[in-house]
Amino acid sequence: MFGPHPSRIHALVMPWKGFWRSTWSRREGMGGYWFPIEMFFFGLLFVAVPYFASNNIAAHYLETVWDPEIWLDRQIPVVNWMIIPYAALYLFYPATLAISPRDDRGRAELILAMQGLILITLFCTFFFLVLPAEIDLRDQLDMDSLSGIEASLFGFIHFSDNPWNAWPSLHIVHSYLLARMMTLWINREHGEKPLAKAFLVVLWVEYALLCVSILTTKQHYLFDLFTGLVTAMVAWKLFEYALSLAERHSPSRIADEADWA
Repeated sequence: MFGPHPSRIHALVMPWKGFWRSTWSRREGMGGYWFPIEMFFFGLLFVAVPYFASNNIAAHYLETVWDPEIWLDRQIPVVNWMIIPYAALYLFYPATLAISPRDDRGRAELILAMQGLILITLFCTFFFLVLPAEIDLRDQLDMDSLSGIEASLFGFIHFSDNPWNAWPSLHIVHSYLLARMMTLWINREHGEKPLAKAFLVVLWVEYALLCVSILTTKQHYLFDLFTGLVTAMVAWKLFEYALSLAERHSPSRIADEADWA
């Protein structure tokens, strides 16, 4: 579809034929607001479920195959309040859906981004299961020194996320890709508006803090950060290749070619 493509990987990020037909047919539901809600549920099913399933499989049935810890990992100090930017990742998902344009081009781009997010999650999950690594750093935390909100957030993270799924860090991969999508849409749709510029500054400051936070909250190793950044940047190149389709072709042609209409 819309080929030839440089490789089979590039072809994978093209619109999945027929897959989104039902979703596309409902895109105007609730004045256009149903579409991002439906995409949220797709994200839960095809992004969240693989992550947490592999996390629990690793925690209960697997052992560390290769330990990426180096001496520097234990030299990085714990910074309690950094759990706040760490947990803020979970705001990136609804924020991306809320910012996505309510026209057909924006919907096609959101579908392409969702496809990419699903594929990169499965890619990382492969490493989580084939080369599992336990993140053995939580003993450095002084839980008695935490404030109320810090204790609540650490408690939530430790309860919901076992110390596995080390590398590449999906925290880094997902947040980078979502931040790039939000930046693309805000720059295109809102241009020079002061609030748009302020939001982007806050967004990328948060991303920088998030990168540091995975280390200072003892959730990840330096290797996880490095491999997460490399994976995210390579994945974004594939995202850009797919998203360029929406620049070259109308949404109706994309829908027709992909058998969504």
